[in-house]
Formats: sequence, C-alpha cells, structure tokens
Amino acid sequence: MSLIDPRAIIDPQAKLADDVEVGPWSIIGPNVEIGAGTVIGPHVVIKGPTVIGQHNRIFQFSSVGEDTPDLKYKGEDTRLVIGDHNTIREGVTIHRGTVQDRSETTIGNHNLLMAYVHVGHDSVIGNHCILVNNTALAGHVWVDDWAILSGFTLVHQFCRIGAHSFSGMGTAIGKDVPAYVTVMGAPAEARSMNFEGLRRRGFSAEACAALRKAYKVVYRQGLTVDQALEALQAVESEFPEVRVFTDSIRASTRGITR
Repeated sequence: MSLIDPRAIIDPQAKLADDVEVGPWSIIGPNVEIGAGTVIGPHVVIKGPTVIGQHNRIFQFSSVGEDTPDLKYKGEDTRLVIGDHNTIREGVTIHRGTVQDRSETTIGNHNLLMAYVHVGHDSVIGNHCILVNNTALAGHVWVDDWAILSGFTLVHQFCRIGAHSFSGMGTAIGKDVPAYVTVMGAPAEARSMNFEGLRRRGFSAEACAALRKAYKVVYRQGLTVDQALEALQAVESEFPEVRVFTDSIRASTRGITR
C-alpha cells in the first residue's frame, strides 16, 4: 500500500525516502528532499530548495520553504534545511534564506513549532526549542538550544535568543536575550532566569546558585555590561554554565534586554 495519498501532487524532481507519508492535497515541489520516517499531513505546501531530515511530522496547512517576502529577495536559489525529529504544527510558515545573509534558513533537531508560528528568512533555530502558538521570528533571528518562546512572542530581526532562555506570553523582543534569562513584556524586560527549566534539565543546585549570583551582578548592581563581565571572571572560570551566560552577553551585537 502506498504511503503517498493519490490526491497529493509531488514533483518528479522531489526526492522522498521510501517510507515518507504524504497526505491528501499536499504539494511538494522540485528540489525538495525528505528523509525517512517523516510524515507530511494534508494540505501542506513544501517548496525547494528544501532539505527535511528524518522522523519529522508536519501538520496541515503549513507552508514550508516558500520564498521570503523580503523586498531584497530577487528569486535567488536559497535553501531551507530542517533536521530530525521536529514537530511542525498547523499553519506554520517557514521561509528560505536570502543571499544577503546566510542563503539558508536552518532548523535543528527535536524542536516543537506550535500552530501558526512564523520563522523568517535566514533564521536559525537550534535543538530542543519550543515556539508556542503565534510566535513570529523576523529575518536573521537566532534561537539557541532549549529556548522556549511562549505564545504571541515577537522577535525583531537580527536578535539572538540565548540557550535555555524563556519568554512570557506576548513578549516583544527587540534586543538580544542572554542565555538562561526570562523576559516578559512589550518591550521585553528581564525578570529572572529560567531556573525551573534548568532544574528539569539536570542543572545542579550549585550551578543554579552561581547563575543566580551572575544574574544579580549583571542586572541588579547598577554596573555597565563591561563592569559586570569583569566582576564575573572568577565565577565563570569555576562554572562553565556561567561562562555560557557571559559568552552570550559578549556575543551580543544589538545590546541585551535589560
């Protein structure tokens, strides 16, 4: 029995593994590659060049790999690359890159994109991230591993969302969010660190205590960023978890959410 519904439209140039499932009325264009164990639901549109890895599930009405509406895009041959074990829920839109940046939009492994999430051109999503309903990433956004963006989070272009960070519902992010930090509000403000998430992922009590101290140095002592980073040199050399926090601040190009 074929795993591809006869009502689906698949271009002869598309490359699908033998066990890929495709639902009715889905359209898969040329230059699309889909790996083993992936399930494409009904009414999904996938445009290439796009590479989708293994054991992903894409739900109905999603648009994957479409041209970006960015006005500087002139039809260049850019890509979307999606890794393995991702769940892309209803109505998600993911655009390919632009030659002015990476020429590629990239999504890693084990991510959950809930209904109506938008991933703009040249964005990068790491691994084990959760983007809740109606979260929207403008172009050139980086989301590091284990970040959680709650429903209706908006992220300005070129922002970086640090590893293990968390945004509250309806947050509007216009600057970089350092690793571990919880932000809320419109515009976003730093409130604390995502300690509940860190405990669930096995961070030690000692590491969490060191991160709590580091957060207070950056956000509660009235120091400049450079002064705070200098004050944290000893603790970051002892705790690699703190080094991740301070490195994410050093890497910021837009300034951090305060």
